[in-house]
Amino acid sequence: MAEQSGTNESAGQARAKRRTLVATEQLGKYFPVGSSFFARSQKLVRAVDGVSLRVRRGETVGLVGESGCGKSTLGRLILRLVEPTFGRIVYDGRDIVPLRPSEMRPLRRKMQIIFQDPYSSLNPRMTVREIVGEAIQIHKLAPTKKDEEEMIAGLLAKVGLRPDAMSRYPHEFSGGQRQRIGIARALAVQPEFIVCDEPISALDVSIQAQIVNLLMDLQDELGVAFLFISHDLRVVRHISHRVLVMYLGKIVEQGSTEQVYENPLHPYTRALLGAVPTPDPEKKRLRIVLEGDAPSAIDPPAGCAFHPRCSRMVKGTCDRETPTLAEHQLGSGHKVACWNPHVDAPERSSAQLVGLDIPPSVQPAADRENDEKRESTAQAADGEEADGAAQAAEGESE
Repeated sequence: MAEQSGTNESAGQARAKRRTLVATEQLGKYFPVGSSFFARSQKLVRAVDGVSLRVRRGETVGLVGESGCGKSTLGRLILRLVEPTFGRIVYDGRDIVPLRPSEMRPLRRKMQIIFQDPYSSLNPRMTVREIVGEAIQIHKLAPTKKDEEEMIAGLLAKVGLRPDAMSRYPHEFSGGQRQRIGIARALAVQPEFIVCDEPISALDVSIQAQIVNLLMDLQDELGVAFLFISHDLRVVRHISHRVLVMYLGKIVEQGSTEQVYENPLHPYTRALLGAVPTPDPEKKRLRIVLEGDAPSAIDPPAGCAFHPRCSRMVKGTCDRETPTLAEHQLGSGHKVACWNPHVDAPERSSAQLVGLDIPPSVQPAADRENDEKRESTAQAADGEEADGAAQAAEGESE
């Protein structure tokens, strides 16, 4: 156990020393709505509102939040598939926002995206050879046609598909196979950073596990960095090194996976974790039920955007002043944007704290060992109590 914890610490320290690959500084995107020929004034949808983040080389950063909170828009902003309204995007030390399309083309090789829907993201009129090989031709990565064929066959083999798939069309494949084709297309240009925009949400559970394991294997082999966007909090915990929680266009909590899952500070984070279903109906859980709907991104409330749904709202502060994302404990890296965070909860495992019952197949080894120790201790205590009760009963009968 000591050796394993030492290995985990050394791995975490090694990741911390890696150079930042992608960073954003106060990045935002406002979409105009309700415009007309006669009315110049426009309302704005604040899809992303002042987000600052970083992704290191070879790291997976999970991004979670409700539907419509701006996760996918943020991912597309980082790749400049959507142009930002304000803020900076820094890739490998270079601000890419002012770059012209011709200057962005060499960077397109290094930044790719895996789309959410494997059915609509592939051109139905193109064969797999054309889909995967298109980027190879554009960036002139293969000197001859034979080399291109070998590259495509190698990419398909890497994602678990046979070379004879090259001559087939997308409709001839299952959903999981289509997503593998999308991953092969993203890997074709040998990228350093990939945005995974909910890549498993449209797939069956068994196929989801295959895709997640495939992404982790590719990261170990190629050193690719991922921004992993998902609603599945169990998968995010399994695959991510750090986690960002997004609400109404802003990051409300961020930290290492262990920090966010073991000690969630923001009430919204706790509500998300508490909403994860558990397969054991008798298992006790602490669930926070949010009241009402999320506010409109067109007209967000004053102060903290979460305060209309928050049970810890402090009148006069939360409804007037906007909290900044800052470290709860200096030097911890665990940041939260909240005036009244959960800081008084005793130390408990994430499963006890928020009802997140992680199955053994995806639960970290250290957590499983701790849970086994707690269960054996509890069983021993129950045995002692039963023995004491039996002895008391015998004394009373005598």
